[in-house]
Amino acid sequence: MIQSFGFSSLPILLHGALWTLILSASTFVAAGIFSLIFALLRVLGPRPVRLLIAGYIELVQATPLLILLFLAYYGLSFLGYYFPPLAAAVISLTLYATAFLADIWRGCIEAIPKQQWEAADALAMSTPQKLRYVILPQAFRISLGPTVGFLVQIVKNTSVTALISFVELTRAGQLLNNMTFQPFEVFLTVAAMYFIICYPLSYYSEYLQGGKRARSST
Repeated sequence: MIQSFGFSSLPILLHGALWTLILSASTFVAAGIFSLIFALLRVLGPRPVRLLIAGYIELVQATPLLILLFLAYYGLSFLGYYFPPLAAAVISLTLYATAFLADIWRGCIEAIPKQQWEAADALAMSTPQKLRYVILPQAFRISLGPTVGFLVQIVKNTSVTALISFVELTRAGQLLNNMTFQPFEVFLTVAAMYFIICYPLSYYSEYLQGGKRARSST
C-alpha cells in the first residue's frame, strides 16, 4: 500500500538520523584513539614503525571508503568472520577516519616549534611529560579546526553504509521512498537533515581556523 509523505513519516527519518549520529560518534571515538597513537608513533617512533604507519595511511587514503566497507562486510565473511552491518560500518569507517586524522594530528604535532621541545628538554622533562604538558596542549589547539572539519566528512560518509542495509539517515530515506514513491520530497528532507547536522560543525570549523566569519567578529 502506497503511503503519502508527511509529518507522520518524520519519525522514520529521525530514527535514521539518530543512528547516523551514533555511527559518527562511535567512529570518531575509535578513530581518535588509534589516530593519536599513530600520530605519536610517526613523530617519535623508530623508523620501521614510522614507515609502516605511513604505508597504512597512504594505502587507506588511496582506497575508496566503499571498498573498505565491502571488505569489512562481505570480504571478511569468506574468512569466517561475519560482522553485522553496524559493526562492519564502524570498522570500515574507523579504518578510513584513522588514516586521515592520524595525518592531521601528526602535522599539528610537527607544527610545534623546535624551541618548545628544547625548552622541555632544558627542564629535564621526560618524553611523556613533554607531550602532556608542553606539546600536546599546543597541538590540540592547532588541530581543533581541521578535526571538526573532518568530523563533517565522517557524518556525510556514513551514508555509504546504506549499501549494506544499515538503516541510517540515507537508508531510512530509501525505505521511506519505497513506501511513498515521492523521492523529491523524501530526499529533500533527508538533505535538509544532513544540513542541520553538518552546517553547525562546518561553521565552527571555519571559525576555529580563523575563517571569514571569525575575522569579521574581531
